[in-house]
Amino acid sequence: MRIAILSDIHGNCVALDAVLADIASDEQEAVDEYWILGDLAAAGAQPLEVMERLGALKNARYVRGNSERYLTTGARPLATPVEEVTDLSLLRACIGILESFAWTAGAMAAGGHNPFMLGLPLEERLTLPNGSRVLLVHASPGRDDGDGFVPWYSDVEMSERVKGCEADLVCVGHTHWPQSFHLNGVHVVNPGSVGNPLIPSLRATYAVLEADGNGYRVGHRAVEYDRELAERKAWEAQHPQAAFISSFLRGDRARSWGEPEVLR
Repeated sequence: MRIAILSDIHGNCVALDAVLADIASDEQEAVDEYWILGDLAAAGAQPLEVMERLGALKNARYVRGNSERYLTTGARPLATPVEEVTDLSLLRACIGILESFAWTAGAMAAGGHNPFMLGLPLEERLTLPNGSRVLLVHASPGRDDGDGFVPWYSDVEMSERVKGCEADLVCVGHTHWPQSFHLNGVHVVNPGSVGNPLIPSLRATYAVLEADGNGYRVGHRAVEYDRELAERKAWEAQHPQAAFISSFLRGDRARSWGEPEVLR
């Protein structure tokens, strides 16, 4: 079996289209399933287009990201309640977050996507043909938020996140950073981000898992896409956080961790 693993699309349909085209390209074999690890629509200018593309996929499995929870519950990722913020720049940032999620929530309601998002599970468990136990989750076992698995944590700190997860392979997203490493016998794979990648090249990333009765292997893919078009879409849509979206697309938020060698 061959599976495409995607995460953190964030309403960027230009990037999603490029990734789906790469998956369907002649140089690759067809995939049997899609595993999609959350953060589908929020914070981007094309949430409805993204949901339309995802709805057309066959054999897709989903778990929710923190942004799906925000969209369906009214919760927001604010460290401090707005009424308690005294720093003006922080207040502007909080207002921007509220405006962005309100904009996307309206689009999701108008498109009739709320029931789908409400039904997304926190986790999903699967078994590969060779018996390997798989856990799909957005950030870390049992969580759709928090720091997830980030390079600056020690192995001891990250081991705590997989402790007791009862899985051999854990597929996560959330950090927008492609990863593949082993902790205490658990293989953690992060496909990176389709819509808001943080790698220096700014390419949209995903992963492909190939599995049979003898085992499995995971390869990372990175796809170039028209970031100028994606940025233009944000301004044309009059997204309330178009400048924030542009900061990702222009590389203002790219990390200096270096790009994994496994990407091609």
